Amino acid sequence: MPFRVGLGYDVHQFAPDRELWLGGIRVPHDKGLLGHSDADVLIHALCDALLGAANLRDIGYQFPDTNGNEYEGIDSKILLRKTMQLLRDKGYELTNADCTVCAQIPKLQPYIEQMKQCMATVLDTDVENISVKATTTEHLGFVGREEGIAAYAVVLIEKSNLQ
Repeated sequence: MPFRVGLGYDVHQFAPDRELWLGGIRVPHDKGLLGHSDADVLIHALCDALLGAANLRDIGYQFPDTNGNEYEGIDSKILLRKTMQLLRDKGYELTNADCTVCAQIPKLQPYIEQMKQCMATVLDTDVENISVKATTTEHLGFVGREEGIAAYAVVLIEKSNLQ
């Protein structure tokens, strides 16, 4: 079968004295997200979707936070690049990705195009292959209470003709 679909989900809570990174770009905000890496919830969801589509488990398996300091504070763009290399090593290419960030705060619309461009560059794909949407949860749940941010990603990958 040449096509495979993957779904990714990630969540991180807000924390003081951290920068907010989403889709590989720094978003101005008074809090960042707590995590072992830079806690880029959008890129983490995308990595999980890609890994799942290729049957390569998940981001925690591929880049464990139990590996001493190897991934501590790491730029998630590095993890995304490594994830795409794992897929290419298995003969897959990204067809498209559809991502949704759930955040009550901050407003993300001004940063969507930058996120798309950044992730497309890291993945070495056309920006038209990357969709990023932002939504709130209408003040419901942990996102609505402004305790954190969640992200979902769905990808379609295709087996390369070279394999």
